[in-house]
Amino acid sequence: MTRRTEWPVSADDHGAGPGPEFAAGHTAGSEGAYEPQAGPGQGGSGAGFGEGAGRRARSRSRSSGSPSSSRAEKGEPRDPVEQARNICLRLLTGTPRTRKQLADALRKREIPDAAAEEVLSRFEDVGLIDDAAFADAWVESRHHGRGLARRALVRELRTKGVDSAVIDEAVGQLDSDQEEMTARELVERKLRSTRGLDRDKRLRRLAGMLARKGYGEGMALRVVRQALEEEGEDTEGLDEPF
Repeated sequence: MTRRTEWPVSADDHGAGPGPEFAAGHTAGSEGAYEPQAGPGQGGSGAGFGEGAGRRARSRSRSSGSPSSSRAEKGEPRDPVEQARNICLRLLTGTPRTRKQLADALRKREIPDAAAEEVLSRFEDVGLIDDAAFADAWVESRHHGRGLARRALVRELRTKGVDSAVIDEAVGQLDSDQEEMTARELVERKLRSTRGLDRDKRLRRLAGMLARKGYGEGMALRVVRQALEEEGEDTEGLDEPF
């Protein structure tokens, strides 16, 4: 009897493409092919399941386990454009990413540049990639959630590959008044844990915390000095840079 091979449905048949289980990260030929085995009492030359038939079956099985047939059986697309599309969809599921992040992921998976460019441009056209929206959301989340200042936000967005003009527009949401207000809130939350330390140590600890979050030296010194004054600390001489 001739065995009929069931080929996986292509992405074009359904529009959405294979799901994450068919990601390009699978290795071709990693699973062994099916090999029929003789049951008890079926040795010798009986019913085609004897030793000779078993060898022929294993030979056919090994020949059908080529990389191309294994990829087909698993549903992995051989078209690099379709591979790039599936990778990007999987990476974007539940997590916004910049164009550079996706491009780096495609390059790591050895997707040809032409195929990667085609998919990334198409995703931008339909709004699946939007670096401006990503930057706006990043600024909102990281400033209000972590208290990061504009300097730190710029640094982070650059590592994500966001264009400088887009970064400038996104961090422009934060004016100096908002930034200083956030710095004061950070110092107030940290102030209690520094009580009992000498004044200079408190200053270094509080100002250092603000510096790590991207606040400038002048603003950090001003905010910390005012917070210490409100607690009755003598702040004479704290105008000098720390």
